[in-house]
Amino acid sequence: MTSRFHDRTALVTGAGSGIGRAIALALAMEGAQVVVAGRRREPLTETVRLIEEAGGKALAVTADVTDAADVQALVAAAVDRFGSLDVAVNNAGVFRGGQPLADLAEADWHEQLGANVTGVFLALQAEVRQMRTQPAGGAIVNIASIFGVHARHPGAAAYSATKAAVSVLTRGAALDHIRDGVRINAVSPGAVETPMSLRPGETEAERTERAAATLPLGRISTTDEIAAAVLYLASDDASSVVGTDLVVDSGATA
Repeated sequence: MTSRFHDRTALVTGAGSGIGRAIALALAMEGAQVVVAGRRREPLTETVRLIEEAGGKALAVTADVTDAADVQALVAAAVDRFGSLDVAVNNAGVFRGGQPLADLAEADWHEQLGANVTGVFLALQAEVRQMRTQPAGGAIVNIASIFGVHARHPGAAAYSATKAAVSVLTRGAALDHIRDGVRINAVSPGAVETPMSLRPGETEAERTERAAATLPLGRISTTDEIAAAVLYLASDDASSVVGTDLVVDSGATA
């Protein structure tokens, strides 16, 4: 355990698996009290177990980020349990696609727009409203994607549109609230070692071969590498970093 986030309360949405779980564990290992949120209780409970086994403190709260009341209750739960909200990572999101835009179901469009854009908007509102009441303010990191303002990919037009919105929303919110003592930034991952980066029918071994042939670094990122970028932006090490969108993509958009 280290102390970069000692006595700070961190909230991570979409923390039941993948990048969100890695971020929650990394924050706990650096001293934060972590509130993990998501729509399903079981994976959140597992994240809490892993944090507590490592000597950290955590609280699981089920919440739907597309529901304003749920998000407000989530922030309130963090403050009620730990006394403040110092760091928030808005990681919850969904991908629906793989086919040309004209063939995308309208329901899939609305689901992505709701989780990836409205969810971040509602979370930002609730988090900033709490943080600006605190003497020390707070730091927020939104998880965007290289598919957005940085790159596009066939079959991901709608998803890319939502993640581009996260990047722009991050910058606008950062300008609105830095004088409130709230720093807001984003991380845009490329391909990461999670199921989302597997193409239909592709094995992990085949993904490794594809990455070796196509990415400048020769491999995709680990969830721990994305977590490290998030923790940097959330920490005092980045105290003058405001409204940036940090790309972590093995050189894919270099």
